[in-house]
Amino acid sequence: MAAEIVSATMGVVNPLIGKLTELLGEEYRKLTGVRRQAMFLKDELSSMKALLDKLELVDKLDPQAKDWRDHVREMSYDMENCIDDFMHDLEGADGKKGFVRKMAQRLRRLGRRHQIANQIEELKIRAIEENARRQRYKIDDSIHSSSTVVAVDPRVSAIYEAAANLVGIDGPREELVSWLTNSERKLKVVSIVGFVGLGKTTLAKQVYEKIGGQFDCKAFISVSQKPNMPSLLNGLGLDLGIGIGEDSRARKVPYIIRRLREYLTHKRYLIVVDDLWDPPTWDILRCVFAEGGNGNTVIVTTRVDVVACRASHEHDGHIYRMKPLNNEDSKRLFFGRVFRSEDSCAPQYEEVSTQILKKCGGLPLAIITISSLLASRQAKSRSDWESIMKSLGTNFATDPTLEGMKNILNLSYMHLPPRLRACFLYLGLHPEDREIRRDDLARQWVAEGFVSSVPELDLEDVAKSYFNELINRSLIQPAETIYGEVTSCRVHDMILDLILSKCAEENFMHTAHSYGEMEKMHSCKYKVRRLSLNLSAGGATPGSTLATGLSQVRSFAQFGESIYAPPLESFKHVRVLVFEVPGERSKLGAICHLFQLRYLKVSADSVELPADIRGLVHLKTLEMNCWSEPKISSDIVHLPNLFNLRLPYGTGLPEGIRNMTSIRTLRCSSMEKSLVEDITGLGELTNLRNLCLSGGSLTVEGVDALVSSIGKLRDLRQLYLGCRLKGYNDQLGSLPDPPSRLEALNLGNWLFYVVPKWIGGLRDLMWLSLNVDDLSSHELRILGELPSLVRAYLSVSRIPKDKIVVGSGSFPVLEHISLDSDEDVAAYLRFEAGAMRSLRVLAIRYTVEGWSGCTPDGMEHLLCLEQVNVRVYGT
Repeated sequence: MAAEIVSATMGVVNPLIGKLTELLGEEYRKLTGVRRQAMFLKDELSSMKALLDKLELVDKLDPQAKDWRDHVREMSYDMENCIDDFMHDLEGADGKKGFVRKMAQRLRRLGRRHQIANQIEELKIRAIEENARRQRYKIDDSIHSSSTVVAVDPRVSAIYEAAANLVGIDGPREELVSWLTNSERKLKVVSIVGFVGLGKTTLAKQVYEKIGGQFDCKAFISVSQKPNMPSLLNGLGLDLGIGIGEDSRARKVPYIIRRLREYLTHKRYLIVVDDLWDPPTWDILRCVFAEGGNGNTVIVTTRVDVVACRASHEHDGHIYRMKPLNNEDSKRLFFGRVFRSEDSCAPQYEEVSTQILKKCGGLPLAIITISSLLASRQAKSRSDWESIMKSLGTNFATDPTLEGMKNILNLSYMHLPPRLRACFLYLGLHPEDREIRRDDLARQWVAEGFVSSVPELDLEDVAKSYFNELINRSLIQPAETIYGEVTSCRVHDMILDLILSKCAEENFMHTAHSYGEMEKMHSCKYKVRRLSLNLSAGGATPGSTLATGLSQVRSFAQFGESIYAPPLESFKHVRVLVFEVPGERSKLGAICHLFQLRYLKVSADSVELPADIRGLVHLKTLEMNCWSEPKISSDIVHLPNLFNLRLPYGTGLPEGIRNMTSIRTLRCSSMEKSLVEDITGLGELTNLRNLCLSGGSLTVEGVDALVSSIGKLRDLRQLYLGCRLKGYNDQLGSLPDPPSRLEALNLGNWLFYVVPKWIGGLRDLMWLSLNVDDLSSHELRILGELPSLVRAYLSVSRIPKDKIVVGSGSFPVLEHISLDSDEDVAAYLRFEAGAMRSLRVLAIRYTVEGWSGCTPDGMEHLLCLEQVNVRVYGT
């Protein structure tokens, strides 16, 4: 479908129009009655769509217009479900069944088609009524204002880090550091308290980074509003470097506390507890913090004054109350983001800038939000700025409350391009304080139909560009970067509040933290379309009526351990299923009936898939993260549209993988369990773009098969080989015909005598990890001629006793290089003038025995160098 897909409402209307158009195609020409109904519905909806497009750009809808829009949205959901049922029935015949059984099935389908025909007739009546209501209430006349599409400024995310972390933070940081580093050895607790958006977490991070090196161990944990205490405490243990274990005791709070307290008793530790919401949570956490007399430090950030007082008072601690930025710091933050200068403003915007900053009230989050909006809009006139300023609301200047902040954040939402709105709201599927993977979001958006097709671009690539736009607009915050790309994000609590309020307003998604909240969904005005559950273990099982109330769910996600087993057999219209249930055994036998399923991700102790899953003809993503008793159906190789496959630990490549020609991303972490025949079969997967293979050592025959297969994957973009052959590898080193379009190559687990010559021909390679026995000037020259290489990680066994010359003009775009060796590589490096002219970070790592204390020659030629990291490790 080429139609542009937009917000919560249009995100269902546009796909529906596309499916109605499909029913009018040649394939369904014999179904004259259905085609006639489809033509009528398509015409009616197309007429409604023109008005809906305009309503999406209105800041505040007239109540009657809003009610009409909501009814059209719900009607469209029901229409699409009905058409999906109809198409599924048409495609349901199984050619392997006998004559009698096929005839019986056809008769049943005939009755089913009459039932669906009646449903379509009812929906036709609904469409007529909605168009009549539109005319009766003059909905078209209710539109008073509209917004323009917002352009994206790609510099915004970079400014975010430079400005938001530094402006106005120096004074508070030094004050806290001074108090925390006094000579007293008793446990110190400091509470940072203040309104959302003031920068409490930023300040805590600055202090944490400034003094963290003075402690034996440290940890930074985030607390949600309704935390799962076993998970929170286990996470604290992991950050501190102590594994609590994997048996049943590891989920018992008293046992975890005892283990943590024993570990910390003789340590000097620094722990940050970020975003603490209530005293009971603190009462549990404080049991972990042993006094010790070692100058231990705990920093708490909270929005709640009583929590701050409780935490600090008990340990004779210190409360630091966050204040809004002063006028000068507000200007520096605002100007730096909009005008790239912290101390200057374009003259024509001085007055309106002052008014905007006054309404922001010194809140960094508000300033960041509005300046991102102005930067992305590339405002061309003063009147454009004034229009934004006037729409900020009047209460925010004098009373920066939650509602006032929402007014500002809502403005950013209204200025999102319509195509991004449903994608933005979909972030509400994930729990607060969660790091969310970009690829997960992109694939979920595609599965739900939120992504517009673009000529010559893959839908997932388009979805990733949506993700980048949200990053650029500061609506989501970058978390992890891999291969030079932001690969995960976090959502600020205030942004999440906005998302959830919008989800409720537009019946886009429901969230629940208890069975009681789930039961209340029966009283909702509209059917539940998407549901996110974040439940704790225990409690009564929901009533049987719950399954009926959730039968229209399109996305379902469950996070955390729970005795509740969702009624999957009732979710026949579900597109996305996510289960993150550590400690549980996921039984997914009912998924074979979910004919609309497009995305399935399961993280659990073990996963059971049904034997017969070939009916999941629309499934594009299947990710299984489990650690025991993996059971993978042999049917997996018969899924015709599977694009992304992550196999669970302990499972090799499936038998018959050569048939999975649609696969684009493949991850297997137990390659040692794969048959040579199936490794050979990888060469048939010519659509592969991302291949990640790890786990154990391969036989010589296995390596030969793997090298042969890699040479056939002409469209491969990313290759990670964690599996290996023990010792040196000549087969891979002399790969005759490598994939020429590789952009990222990780061979860090393979040992080569020298740099393989074929790597020098990878003109698109941007990211490289390589392990070689010998590195000379000649070997380095091969890599230096790569025109696109941005990051390089080289592990070297032996260093020649003459200089390794990095020649002029080599590594033209390299920004980061890491050299790891047992010997002192720095003593033999020499940079010529013009070498590595874009290098910003130089990292060198070697053993104590190899260190000579020398520095590379010609460092003065590295004109863009910002950082040198030297790490000397023991034997």
